[in-house]
Amino acid sequence: MLFIFSNPFLFNRFANSWDIKPVPLTKPVYSCAIVLGGFSGGDANGNGFFNGSADRFIQGLKLITTGKVSHILISGGNGFLMPGVFRESAWVKTQLQQLKVPDSCIIVEDKSRNTIENAAFSKVLLAQKHLSPPYLLVTSAFHMRRSLGIFEKQKTEVIPYPCNFLVSKADFSLDEFIPSSEPLYRWEFYIKEVVGTAVNYFK
Repeated sequence: MLFIFSNPFLFNRFANSWDIKPVPLTKPVYSCAIVLGGFSGGDANGNGFFNGSADRFIQGLKLITTGKVSHILISGGNGFLMPGVFRESAWVKTQLQQLKVPDSCIIVEDKSRNTIENAAFSKVLLAQKHLSPPYLLVTSAFHMRRSLGIFEKQKTEVIPYPCNFLVSKADFSLDEFIPSSEPLYRWEFYIKEVVGTAVNYFK
């Protein structure tokens, strides 16, 4: 078990087959980028900070500032069993404002606690704003496959815009056969996604 789960070669092959690859964007402008939360957190006083998945924020910011989308929807409340005062999307809005993104372009969904609620609550807001699909769905590559299935079940047309890749697409290397602690840590993300995808499928 230790040899298998500490083997970079096996992990990299699985991750590359599981991750959703980027899709070419054909329209000059899309109505909205839906950025799924999970890339920031808060302390006991409600002060926010970015975490290792902050590429979701970076890519969403890139889309809105380059004019590839006209709106950005940040979907994320507080997923802890005992939530505090911190609400991720509300805090992220303040970060976008500091970077001069107009308020009129920012949509905040701050009630969701998981990906299923991300999709359900975002669908309502997009309809209220009269924004037409398809939307760009921005989330980590390892999380994209499960997210697409959930949004598809909600009948929300999205185009995958994966980011935060945990493995590179580099060619085969002999170094991949040297046991490492890094795959042990990263398997946690993928096992969660595989189980979650299976549960959603059978539900």
